[in-house]
Amino acid sequence: MERQQDYVLRTVEERGVRLIRLWFTDVLGQLKSVAISPAELENAFEEGMHFDGSAIDGFSRVQESDVLAKPDPNTFELLPWGDATDVSGRMFCDILSHDGTPFEGDPRQVLKRNLDRAHSRGFSFMVAPEMEFFYFRDGDPSSPLQALDSGSYFDLTTADVASDLRKRTLLVLEHMGIPVEYSFHEDAPSQHEIDLRYTDALSMADNVMTFRLVVREIALEQGAYATFMPKPLAGVQGSGMHTHLSLFEGDENAFHDPGDQYGLSKVARGFIAGLMHHAPEITAVTNQLVNSYKRLIAGYEAPVYVTWARNNRSALIRIPVTKRGKQSSTRIEYRAPDPACNPYLAYSVILAAGLKGIEDGYDLPGESLANVFEMTASERAAEGIRPLPQSLSDALDVMEQSELVAEALGEHIFEWFLRNKRSEWFDYKAQVTQFELDRYLPTW
Repeated sequence: MERQQDYVLRTVEERGVRLIRLWFTDVLGQLKSVAISPAELENAFEEGMHFDGSAIDGFSRVQESDVLAKPDPNTFELLPWGDATDVSGRMFCDILSHDGTPFEGDPRQVLKRNLDRAHSRGFSFMVAPEMEFFYFRDGDPSSPLQALDSGSYFDLTTADVASDLRKRTLLVLEHMGIPVEYSFHEDAPSQHEIDLRYTDALSMADNVMTFRLVVREIALEQGAYATFMPKPLAGVQGSGMHTHLSLFEGDENAFHDPGDQYGLSKVARGFIAGLMHHAPEITAVTNQLVNSYKRLIAGYEAPVYVTWARNNRSALIRIPVTKRGKQSSTRIEYRAPDPACNPYLAYSVILAAGLKGIEDGYDLPGESLANVFEMTASERAAEGIRPLPQSLSDALDVMEQSELVAEALGEHIFEWFLRNKRSEWFDYKAQVTQFELDRYLPTW
């Protein structure tokens, strides 16, 4: 750690960095920042930077307000915007209580705690998200949304603004050390996808937060607006954050078993079974907005029912086909999360559910070979196929009863999250929508 701190201090001096931005997130996953001068950097490494935690959603009560932001030198990167005379860097921070212990309201610390639990069992947790998002001409919610293109899945849109924005985004991500595996136009107009390359869950959560900022910054530079809202347009598919997952034991993929018909080990089967068993409980975290549930409906390539399969994309959990000789790529794809989630909390509850399945020896149900959307309710019931929660309210009801989620998040975040999201649901219910006016005002 000291070597990395020395590297940061030396780079700041040699590159003439004028400001270092210390990044962290609130409980909902909104990125926060405090800027310090190079003169304060060494002290920040040693002692952390004091700030008032009561000003941050979900952090502290007024009477317990003092917290410390301690930068992680492994996350240092130069920010690729601004001119040559205004060089800035960034680091993600761990939030500590005033006595130096991990702060229970810090989502990054929550993930680190759950990763430590996996490490104690010999596992490292690797993830790779597929990040979907929309570009619009502006972000004014009072006027109709205007897409930047009319493309569809895999369309080659070489001459439009949206394609250029995506290309510029890839260059900036590369500059910031965030490798990209794929990039393409998604199914809906002006919907795009960028898939981030596999890495450990903590680094990926940091990368997701950086990614969302980069996408929006690049769009704003060109007078456009990017959004990770799960379902901004009716009648087309929403944006997901399908996440590929695996556990490793050292350099060995713990999910792979060459003798299994699916290539899945006992560990993988237990992990899938855990995810399936606890999926309704964790949905409020992986899909935290009222709007998230406008995406999780039948007919728009989003999961609705708790099933698993190999090539069946109606399933909640999919087992991607691996290339011959690529055992290390054995993984599962969890298709529920959307890009508006807090990645630190989402990865925490996903990991907790999977580990529970492994530790308690959950049995994996049979593969779902049918299109569950085409099955009748009685057919699904006969096969024991459960739905995911159908609204944020339903998801919160299930989450509130979950010992697993409470343990994974910790009491502080668990209780605050429930209160905040109950308030969001109440505010939503109190609204009279355009749908209601159009449907009921003329006839009732």
